Amino acid sequence: MEHSPTTQYLRLLDDLSTTDCVIPINITSTLLDYALPIYRSEREKKYSEPMVWIGLYIACASLVCILTMVADLLHGMRRGKLWFPCKYFRINSAFLTVISVAMKLPVDLSGSMPGDVDQVAKLGSMAFMCTMMANLLPCLSTMDNNALWSNITALCLLVITMVVNICIQIQTGVVSYKEVAPIMNVISYVDEAKINKDRNIILASIYVTLLLWLLVVHVCTCLAILKSKKIIESKYQQGHDRALEEIKQSSGELLTVEQLQKHVKNHWIMAGSGSPQFITACFHTTSASGEGFVVVCKILALIPFVFMICVVYCFRCLKWLFNSSLKRFSSLLKNHFKWEQFNSSDEKIGFLERNDDDLRPYVLQLEDEMELANRTLEGLSKSVNRLIQNGEKSKANDNLMKLIEQNRASDFQGVAKFDNVDEHHMQHVPFLLLKVEYQNCWSLPVVTLTTIAISLPEIEREEVDNLLKGVNRGLRYVKLVEENLNATNDFVSVQEAAKTLWKEVDIDHKWLGHKLQDPSFQVKTTRQIVEWFRDTSENLVYSEVASRKDDSKGKSMCANSMYRITKTILSSNSANNDDKASQKELFDNLSSMIADIMAACLTNLPQVIEMKCHTSAIEIREASVKEAARLLGESKEIIETLQRRCIPSMNPSDLPFIDKWRAIFKESLIP
Repeated sequence: MEHSPTTQYLRLLDDLSTTDCVIPINITSTLLDYALPIYRSEREKKYSEPMVWIGLYIACASLVCILTMVADLLHGMRRGKLWFPCKYFRINSAFLTVISVAMKLPVDLSGSMPGDVDQVAKLGSMAFMCTMMANLLPCLSTMDNNALWSNITALCLLVITMVVNICIQIQTGVVSYKEVAPIMNVISYVDEAKINKDRNIILASIYVTLLLWLLVVHVCTCLAILKSKKIIESKYQQGHDRALEEIKQSSGELLTVEQLQKHVKNHWIMAGSGSPQFITACFHTTSASGEGFVVVCKILALIPFVFMICVVYCFRCLKWLFNSSLKRFSSLLKNHFKWEQFNSSDEKIGFLERNDDDLRPYVLQLEDEMELANRTLEGLSKSVNRLIQNGEKSKANDNLMKLIEQNRASDFQGVAKFDNVDEHHMQHVPFLLLKVEYQNCWSLPVVTLTTIAISLPEIEREEVDNLLKGVNRGLRYVKLVEENLNATNDFVSVQEAAKTLWKEVDIDHKWLGHKLQDPSFQVKTTRQIVEWFRDTSENLVYSEVASRKDDSKGKSMCANSMYRITKTILSSNSANNDDKASQKELFDNLSSMIADIMAACLTNLPQVIEMKCHTSAIEIREASVKEAARLLGESKEIIETLQRRCIPSMNPSDLPFIDKWRAIFKESLIP
């Protein structure tokens, strides 16, 4: 404060009062009265210093909103959904907070902001709020009823607060043309000047009217959404029953790939045409909110990217021309057999290209007299075909398919072989310690068998890596089967234990805290390695039960599984020899049992796909069917391969349970 204007002014007055010049007291007093305004001006300047950072904060919040709206625009154009569904920019607590930050300028009552740029910033924020509200309208239908009302209430409070503050600023003159607007009101006699001085007030009033109008549209849309969901849900149930009739199979038969493709496509049409965001886009209130205005605003936001998009498009055109020329040249060199393969693949694709008339009964509309445009129906049909074909092109299942194909001759016998020891010969030790007999699941024996296989030191690293990759991919599908078909309380605990154990085995290369590549294994025989697992697992069961920790039950389940499997191995001839060939034989036997267990489990994939097609919650129905289409494409080869094998004659409701499979094989395997 030493060199502040106030200090300098006071020193100047002090110098004047101490000089030889005689200054009247009334003049000195008048000069002193100016000290307070100077001090206030100085403090106001000091308080305004953080405005730069506040402006950056507001700009960052606005940028987040703009980028998410542009992302929604690009997503809608890329997917051919010209109603531009909200995927990124949505009404939730996070975005409402960001929007409130971006709207700080219009709700600021104290800052005068007299400059032209400041006034434009206030008005621009109001226009930006109108744009955001128009963009947010489709996302109202993506929420359940509770979330819908809570979020629309929060939006109403934000908009009403903003409108009230703007009206106060209009009344107090904070929103005006210039700081000298009051003077212009007195001295201006030109009509043009009178129009200019009130321009910002007129614009602010228009924006207030638009905000209130959009708020009413949002509330009316919420009421319409609640009713429309009930109508669509009723029609969806009818379509779902019709789709089930089309794929109805005889008792004991499994769904084929062709039936699954038809089922997925039917449900995709229902999910797409009955999508809450698509239905909302068809509302009269949406049209009233100016859907064209929404599109224009989004396109204007996209202008900085137009040049880059054009460059990329031209590059892709050149690439397409080059590839087309290359394909034409290579086609001349294809022989007769290549052409046959091409024609057969065309036939498979042709199955996916179903007639749109077959799909029209599955189109869901609010009003029966309305009809979905052929172009929209065709776009929905092509999009699901693309999802399935992209899944087929994926090479992620190569190692899993090799594992299944290498052991196809066993006909699922490994499901019973991995644990065929008579429980009475085990003295009931593990079950007595656990107090509760847990249910067998698919994943735990797979993880346990893989643990033993990768711990054998004489096996080639490449074989171990291929086994790990195949098991890792297979467990992804096993988990889907368990989550959808074995989700009862009896199975969840053991499934979670297997999931935790696999993370430890795959990432840390440990089994319940013990290193798998122990140097001591290098000098141990095959039998000694298996015995080490048996003894360690038995000791772990005792120690975990005695510790009574939260995770002790899960570890005891894993140890119990290892104990039973190692007892089975030791009772066979696999681990009796002590040479390198013995480890290779044991590794092959373990790989065969792993493949059989996963193959038996994956025969349930058609049921999983069918279940994912039908979801009761309308808000997530489209995403669930999309996941089913991708899963069908990825697992198509697996399903066809397994259905060519000799699957035991079982009720489809028994297929998801490993104990049901074991019961079939048990009598033939155990003397």
